[in-house]
Amino acid sequence: MFYFLFPSQMTYDFILVIAAVVPAVFLMLKAYRSDRLEKESPAILWDLVKAGLLSSLMALVAERVLVFILNLFVSDDRLYNILLYFGVVACAEEGAKYFMLTRHSWRSPEFDCQYDGIVYAVFVSLGFALWENVSYVMQYGFGTAILRALTAIPGHACFGVFMGVFYGIAKKYDARGVPETTKTFRVLAFVVPALLHGAYDYIASMERGTWFFVVFIAALFAISYMLVSRMSKNDQYIE
Repeated sequence: MFYFLFPSQMTYDFILVIAAVVPAVFLMLKAYRSDRLEKESPAILWDLVKAGLLSSLMALVAERVLVFILNLFVSDDRLYNILLYFGVVACAEEGAKYFMLTRHSWRSPEFDCQYDGIVYAVFVSLGFALWENVSYVMQYGFGTAILRALTAIPGHACFGVFMGVFYGIAKKYDARGVPETTKTFRVLAFVVPALLHGAYDYIASMERGTWFFVVFIAALFAISYMLVSRMSKNDQYIE
């Protein structure tokens, strides 16, 4: 009944922002509550969300530079799309997330359980998705919020789960003093989510790939859910 106090556009924009934010927050809470051994402090979680927000800006700059280069040298449409989705978008976005993840958590004294890697990676990924979703929703409207709530935001969470699984394992081997194995799993923490992200975008761009895309994201969500449940159940302190 107080709508008359606010301009209609302001009210509409506020609703759009809420619609963009809620799915990301919901998935952050899901990852946080699945942390069975030792909950992370609000300070590091907030730091990781901010890191995710910043990673989206880093990725935006990298994508624009790489797309400019791609346009100069590639003319074949199919090759262009493969390089765009796998080499530019996926690598820029997952690379920015991974850089900010390691910068803000690898040496943190709170990183003392293997499942923590999943929590940290999901919070960075959803911080990224939070900013990305707000920008999309403000540009394209409420329908975009609903669509992205069902696909893109959980997609980023899934990429974060895969990143966090390998990231947590890498931390375990780092604590055990096995540098080569640590390096291998740190590489996988970037490469695997980047490949999944590239496949997600490439399939979504296919003209007749709707059902293939539905099957892909259903499988991605199911595997991610099982990984979260299993890693939470089998979590252990890093010694």
